[in-house]
Amino acid sequence: MKISEALRSTFPCFSFEFFPPRNEEGSAQLAETVTKLKLLAPAFVSVTYGAGGSTRQRTIDLVTRFKQDFGVEAMAHLTCVGSSRDDLRETLDHLAGKGVENIMALRGDPPKGATEFVPTPDGPAHATDLISLITSSYSFDVGAACYPQGHPESPDLDHDLEYVHQKVRAGARFLVSQAFFENIHYFAYVERARSRGIDVPIVPGIMPITDLRVMRRIMELDPRTTIPAALKRDIERRADNPEAVVELGVAYATLQCEELLRCGAPGVHFYTLNRSPATSAIVSALQITQPWLNARMPAPAYVAGAAG
Repeated sequence: MKISEALRSTFPCFSFEFFPPRNEEGSAQLAETVTKLKLLAPAFVSVTYGAGGSTRQRTIDLVTRFKQDFGVEAMAHLTCVGSSRDDLRETLDHLAGKGVENIMALRGDPPKGATEFVPTPDGPAHATDLISLITSSYSFDVGAACYPQGHPESPDLDHDLEYVHQKVRAGARFLVSQAFFENIHYFAYVERARSRGIDVPIVPGIMPITDLRVMRRIMELDPRTTIPAALKRDIERRADNPEAVVELGVAYATLQCEELLRCGAPGVHFYTLNRSPATSAIVSALQITQPWLNARMPAPAYVAGAAG
């Protein structure tokens, strides 16, 4: 099923993101994770794509395995990094031949050690170019990324939103947000997007903080993504107690998701880091409590969007 159709027909849509494992141990861990998370009936899963296509075959193999072996709809990430248009068409042909219907089209980060993105000769320079390449010749359902607090390279939020609008005009049929830790940023972003005429579903991305190192890495990679001072303080206080960090991270993310769904977000996309306990606990709690049924008033129309 195409993800844009799932977002129209199923509410809420839960989905999970994975990355291709590097070794047999990682593969076994991922298989265990997927087996457990499948019980939660996700609408889809997504599989990341290494820099310069370094995990291309593993991404294709994993997406195919999710569909064929686990019976779960899967979306392959695809980036511009290190790829010419012919390289990308070859990958797209391969994915289409495997029955993949959904693509997350991204520009991608600069290769390790590089300070800025430089397109490959005859390669797309922006996610918009990649989306246009896909939609002009293929029938994939295309998703794109969005950044509630702005892309690190955008000069300001207004320019950032214009870039996203270009992605939608090029054919992106849904957006998935980068992880955020204060819901006000998501709600404000969606309102700005709707006022700009962006009417596709905007799925919030949530990453439960279950490790102090993960939190510090988030802050290092993207200073624009803020973590509430109280949450940061309480996680640091638990630095010597990893189980307590997990408990706090799960509790906080559950509250985030509860508010998002109660206010009409079309679903939640979880960045799992290839592990199941935190995500499983959060989604299980949400499926039991169903906060979206307990809203005191109708969700703002701008949250779900015309296709939501």
